[in-house]
Amino acid sequence: MYDVIGDIHGHAQKLKLLLEQMGYTDTAGVYSHPTRKALYLGDFIDRGPEQVETVRVVRAMVEAGTAEAVMGNHELNAVAFATPDPDRPGEYLRKHTARNRHPHHEFLRQVGEGSAEYLDMIAWFKTLPVYLDKEGIRAIHACWHPQYIINVQPYLNADKTLKESAWPLIAHRGTPAYIAIETLLKGTEISLPNGLTYHDKDGIERDKTRTRWWDKQARTYRELGLVSEAMRCLLPDQEVPGAERIENDSPHCVFFGHYWMHGEPELLGDRVACLDYSIGKGTASGKLCAYRWSGESVLNKENFTWVTGGYEVRHEPDAGPNL
Repeated sequence: MYDVIGDIHGHAQKLKLLLEQMGYTDTAGVYSHPTRKALYLGDFIDRGPEQVETVRVVRAMVEAGTAEAVMGNHELNAVAFATPDPDRPGEYLRKHTARNRHPHHEFLRQVGEGSAEYLDMIAWFKTLPVYLDKEGIRAIHACWHPQYIINVQPYLNADKTLKESAWPLIAHRGTPAYIAIETLLKGTEISLPNGLTYHDKDGIERDKTRTRWWDKQARTYRELGLVSEAMRCLLPDQEVPGAERIENDSPHCVFFGHYWMHGEPELLGDRVACLDYSIGKGTASGKLCAYRWSGESVLNKENFTWVTGGYEVRHEPDAGPNL
């Protein structure tokens, strides 16, 4: 039914190779499959060498009805970077600091900052929904958090895109809109207890940690923390308060990207899969990954397929008819 595709980050040729590997054909610039539809998880831009072409391929499919897509945090940041702040004349919703410009520089260079194509692309990013919730399947860029899905509703249109009036709110730290969108598109983060801190791989002192929100078995900060295995021992082996954990027993399958996984794609649970396998790093070990979902309520590792940074492919047969 859906071929769910992870973060692309400007690697258009690898995207085309993955689509062709799954049986999609290019007709007049639009990739399509006779019985299936692609579902993109966002982060089309930044980092890679073919960002404009990546957006063109995805957008053409979405507009032709051969794909659907959700917004990634990089598209969110791009819109905020391009949008003047109504409360701060001369400023933008995402400040044009060196820190904010650095990861976005290559996109601005490739598309031409301020060009007509740039403005058109920013306008299209605003048409991307924050999430998709369909029969049996849910798609979001970083975190399916039931409470923040509820909290974000006042800021969404009927099609789950952000209201125009919401953009200034989500750009200002601490507002309910900001907190909801940050969690859904960038992931959960929890404070460490009792003023504890640790130093990350760059030597920066941290009093919070990103979390493995999908892990139902994780109960302590050490288990729940989204850190490297080398850093895990620095987190306290103390139980996280229940309010900080996401309890999600939905029968829906949940797909997301964002987390720079590595190695061979693995399921994170019977109904949970991350599809970001680090193609954005531009290395031979990175993978552009898809999961071929055909309506099953329990996911199967054999339904992953991918291309690598070195253009090697893992062959999978066509996933069958549209159920």
